[in-house]
Amino acid sequence: MRVVVLASGNGSNFQALVDALHDGSIAGLEIAALVCNVPGAPCLGRAVRAGIPAWLYPPVAASSAPGASRDARRRAYDRHLADIVAQWEPDYVLLLGWMRLLTTEFLSRFPLRVINMHPALPGMFPGTHAIEKAYAASREGTLDRTGVMLHLVPDEGVDCGPVLRQAEIPISPDDTLESLEAKVHAVEHRELLALVAELAASERQRTVCSTMQERT
Repeated sequence: MRVVVLASGNGSNFQALVDALHDGSIAGLEIAALVCNVPGAPCLGRAVRAGIPAWLYPPVAASSAPGASRDARRRAYDRHLADIVAQWEPDYVLLLGWMRLLTTEFLSRFPLRVINMHPALPGMFPGTHAIEKAYAASREGTLDRTGVMLHLVPDEGVDCGPVLRQAEIPISPDDTLESLEAKVHAVEHRELLALVAELAASERQRTVCSTMQERT
């Protein structure tokens, strides 16, 4: 199963995938490339050190007519981004800390093949700073747990696509923001690897079935 990862920051989830690739814990996984939209982001260095193609494509690189609206510029960026990703013919595109909303110009090129990771439970804290918002709510006494989810991105909705995996994470009274972030990231890694293993197994089964059909 070939995946392309889109990331904007540290890339710890990307690193978890790289480690699983190197130790062979996920059979049939190929990380074809990492695409990043932030110059100097640590995820780029992680890809280079792992020998995985890394492509930097910041938003200012999007071509658009002078005077084009912000929406037109976003869609021009996404059309070119889709061209970049498509060259690797991925089975799935994984958004692992990708801090940019994708439009249908990108999503329509990979229908039901774009998967996002979000550090909150379904319906809770869509958008950015989800961990900080959960921590703040816990300090106010209105929340005692948060979580992570992996979901499909079928359209331009924010963190609201069909859920593939989710896990709850208790927030302890003695948690700090830093300790909660560490707990969330650990669960992110676990759930990401579990989902990718499931998808890879499905792809292998699909390949076996296709081969058997061709032989008959």
